[in-house]
Amino acid sequence: MNNTLIVIGFVVVAVAFVVWGYNTVVRAKVAVEAAWAQIEVQLKRRYDLIPNLVETVKGYAAHEKSTFDAVTSARANALNAGTPAAAAAADNMVTGALKSLFAVSEAYPDLKASSNFLALQEELSTTENKVAFARQYYNDAVRKLNTFLSTFPLMLFKGAAKPAEFFAAPDEASETPSVKF
Repeated sequence: MNNTLIVIGFVVVAVAFVVWGYNTVVRAKVAVEAAWAQIEVQLKRRYDLIPNLVETVKGYAAHEKSTFDAVTSARANALNAGTPAAAAAADNMVTGALKSLFAVSEAYPDLKASSNFLALQEELSTTENKVAFARQYYNDAVRKLNTFLSTFPLMLFKGAAKPAEFFAAPDEASETPSVKF
């Protein structure tokens, strides 16, 4: 009788451990997916601002076609990026193109004073901050998941999720574009 209770107790504890471990890894995986979705939302918001910004600058600087084309191309590449590495590379291209666009704006005093341009610039700056926060949240979720999958006892549940890839944008890509008036 005592041995039977011990065996039943052991089985109950083992089943509880399996359920807890599996659910912990799955929750971490879902957190990574949700965090990635948040990055995509913020990046899309950023990319949606770009056409308005380009159109505003175009009105003042019609002969700067190569800059506009670079911004448009970088935006298109960024919208099609599917993995964290591809998104980081595309985001770096967008940041560089935006720096060029803002450099063009330096030559046009009327543009720098335009309320549309200033509003778009402020919105872009706010969005850059949200993107940075979303990246941080995503990377924290990835770190947690990858730690679970690499440490005992949760490493026993590697089948429930694969290690995730960090969003590792170059330092200059994560900075808010600077515009000096």
